[in-house]
Amino acid sequence: MKERISASSFIRFPTEPEPISVDLLRSSVIVVDMQNVFLSPGGMFDIIGFNVLKFRRIIKPVKNVLDYSRKLGLKIIYLRQAYSPDLSDSGGPESPSYWKVRSLVLLREKPDLKDKSSIKGAWGAEIIDEVKPLPEEPVIDKQRYSGFVNTKLEEVLRNMNIKYLFFVGIFLNVCVESTIRDAFFRDFWPIVISDCCEAVGSKYAKNVSLWNISNLFGWTITSRKYIRALKKEAAKI
Repeated sequence: MKERISASSFIRFPTEPEPISVDLLRSSVIVVDMQNVFLSPGGMFDIIGFNVLKFRRIIKPVKNVLDYSRKLGLKIIYLRQAYSPDLSDSGGPESPSYWKVRSLVLLREKPDLKDKSSIKGAWGAEIIDEVKPLPEEPVIDKQRYSGFVNTKLEEVLRNMNIKYLFFVGIFLNVCVESTIRDAFFRDFWPIVISDCCEAVGSKYAKNVSLWNISNLFGWTITSRKYIRALKKEAAKI
């Protein structure tokens, strides 16, 4: 059963590097690329040798955050990397994305992995079962690292009167951070739930990305502190 967010909806979150007050009525959890292609055994990233078990460690805290956010009535929005079957929306050889986005390069090198990839309609492009969106929750497809580029994300957020964005998902140092930077430039307030995100690459990548975000583009918080703050608010209702 959902609790109703009270009219006095500003609450203080113990974010880093400093606490901030957030209006829950104008807040959303943004779920980034929690897809089979990146996270599931048998997905493209698993097949080519990435440690998906490491990536999957975020699933439980992400689920906890979503469950409790829904209980309090916060809006949830999903971002999903998804290309048309002919890759016409990938930019083509004139676009740097064509050469630098790992999944696009792999699709050209290993076309037999199509169903394991982020092609629309493929199993790989689907959100993992553990954190599936509810029917009323928007799922916005993107073809660039940032969820704001060539999508309706900003329009959806403005129409919902959303200002504060809590981010979960992968990869922190790629699509999550890219979307956070664009959110910051558009005067949204980005907050990363740190144990609900994982980075790809160097063992230092996650800490570097968290430093960038907390010092330059937003704030960070753990899932435990996030949920604790929401529970404290729910107790007042």
